[in-house]
Amino acid sequence: MRRIGIDIGGTFTDLVAFDDETGELRSLKVLTTPREPWRGFMEALRQLGWDLEGVEVVIHASTLGTNLFLGQVGLEPPPAVLVANKGFRDLLEIGRQNRPELYNLFFQRPRPLIPRSRRLTVAGRIGPRGEELEPLDEGAVRRIAREWCSRAKVFVVVFLHSYANPSHEKRAKEIIEEECPGALVVASHEVDPQPKEYERTSTAVVNALLKPVLSTYLSRVAGELRSAGFRGKLLVMQSSGGVAGVEQAVERPAAFIESGPAAGAVAVAYFSKLMGVEYALGFDMGGTTAKASAVVNGEPLVVPEYEVGGRVHMGRLLRGSGYPVRYPYIDIAEVSAGGGTIAWVDAGGALRVGPVSAGADPGPACYGRGGREPTVTDAQLVLGRLPEALAGGRIRLRRDLALEALAGLAEKLGMGVEEAAASIIRIANTVMSRALRLVTIERGYDPRLFALYAYGGAGPLHAVELADELGAREVVVPPLPGVFSALGLLVTDYRHDFHAAVVRRADELSDEELEKVFAGMAEKALAMLRDEGVAPDQARLVRRLDMRYQGQAYELSVPYRGSLEEAVKEFHRLHEARYGFSLPDTPVQVVNARLTAYGVVAKPRLPQGEPSPYRPEPSGRRRVYFDEAGWTMTPVYRRAELRPGAEIEGPAVIESDDSTVLVPPGHVARVDGLHAVHIERL
Repeated sequence: MRRIGIDIGGTFTDLVAFDDETGELRSLKVLTTPREPWRGFMEALRQLGWDLEGVEVVIHASTLGTNLFLGQVGLEPPPAVLVANKGFRDLLEIGRQNRPELYNLFFQRPRPLIPRSRRLTVAGRIGPRGEELEPLDEGAVRRIAREWCSRAKVFVVVFLHSYANPSHEKRAKEIIEEECPGALVVASHEVDPQPKEYERTSTAVVNALLKPVLSTYLSRVAGELRSAGFRGKLLVMQSSGGVAGVEQAVERPAAFIESGPAAGAVAVAYFSKLMGVEYALGFDMGGTTAKASAVVNGEPLVVPEYEVGGRVHMGRLLRGSGYPVRYPYIDIAEVSAGGGTIAWVDAGGALRVGPVSAGADPGPACYGRGGREPTVTDAQLVLGRLPEALAGGRIRLRRDLALEALAGLAEKLGMGVEEAAASIIRIANTVMSRALRLVTIERGYDPRLFALYAYGGAGPLHAVELADELGAREVVVPPLPGVFSALGLLVTDYRHDFHAAVVRRADELSDEELEKVFAGMAEKALAMLRDEGVAPDQARLVRRLDMRYQGQAYELSVPYRGSLEEAVKEFHRLHEARYGFSLPDTPVQVVNARLTAYGVVAKPRLPQGEPSPYRPEPSGRRRVYFDEAGWTMTPVYRRAELRPGAEIEGPAVIESDDSTVLVPPGHVARVDGLHAVHIERL
């Protein structure tokens, strides 16, 4: 069986392909085509050269959803109408009233995704226990549908307490579909049947706006694949760390917004399990951004809610600056510090790095594609840390253009070019270290327990300096680091998440009632996995409860193993660990029941060998600049030539087609049986 993973990033589109029969593992990188991302997708397949008729699965990760809400040119959300309860026309604008920047008097909330002129209301009300307080005004719904049918492509129906009783939403959807055949109608109970009307409205709207965009894109990709002879399954990576079929992606597109970064975190989890590492810290530095994620006991940390299109300050998402989406997302901190990030001098004469990136077009100055601004990649090239070519020779690097770009910056700063380049690297490292602290220290974990897994085209160049600053115990550079997220697509299991509102006190609820709720979700989950070709013995179900003390606004997620009594005890313990106190005499409320269904897939057989310690001979030497030692004649090694057991004492540079590893002075690198490079301080 042949499988292919393709990850479209901001600068590069990465491909990893695996043949089960021969054990062949191939990878390549091509430049991303931002305005027409499927072109880079198909170009990668063309360069792979495989007959697509023999490929069984293609797994895809994309940032299309994020780009839509960040305002990428050429991506426009379709015109939509929101139908809500009378008196709740401005729910999207009112939101939660939290201020992302407390002392910024000029902060502006994100513009509503649907303008006020297209937010309409009707009479009718469902109560919190599912009782009908006022009948639905069906005539008003019908008038709205007739009036807006020719002007809107999407209708979103959101009524109060539809999680408890969706009858009004269902009826309104039926009426709109009768009056406006062909229109897309999304009801909130279909995508987010949970309490809290603002978050449910936002989730429904994001889904509705993404649906036609993602559907069009995936249809284009599927059509291109069919034209090229592909007859297998096209799967899409989810933000939660699992894959699903195209049908599920189109049905709940908001679950696929951060699919690329999630694939990298899953790959870190997979390798940490293979290596027996309990605490792993993922560090992904590509051409546009750097991302950090934490993996504990082989599982990436997951959050139940995300704000798409929100602003990020030093890796921290400013709550209230974006559009809430309630789906499980791998907990990822992201900063604007990639290889293409531009360095500049501000009005006060200080050196700044980011947030603007040169991207794939024109790219860093040294790419020779028209870029003139100095970037992080230009700085690394000037310091001698990069080879003459990247991406297997597809991109030739020009040191003269990098020097030219940095010369103007150095002149403004009143320093030499080398000093300016080293300063750019130090500032970029400072920005990225904050993201690493966010997913460790701010989540209650000691970073000294973690091994730092470095990947992305630029990650292994910066990883050792970051690990030293953070106190991480070692750096691990896995195989194929430059295309590691694409490799993660090939080791990802199917995953589907379901939830149902309960909103009952635990002492008024029985295990039998909960079992019925979980049984209904399990039936849907197993049918979905069965349709995707997952064998029954490869399906795994995980059950959890969202619980809180009576009167609290937010919940903690607790495992449910068939005993509500044990779940309540676990909630008290978890609350004590998280907040430093518990209230054993206060009633506990069960808000939601959650079920996650996994379909385990076969993983690629990665090359392995028995480590036998030896000192390899370098393939060459060149001058490389290090902060502590200055310019140093440094041995250069080809990673493909290193056998398990190789030991290399820094300073050293280890090159491969997809990434470059920097081993500073005072460190030693060792190659393990999986061909991963482990770097520790001497």
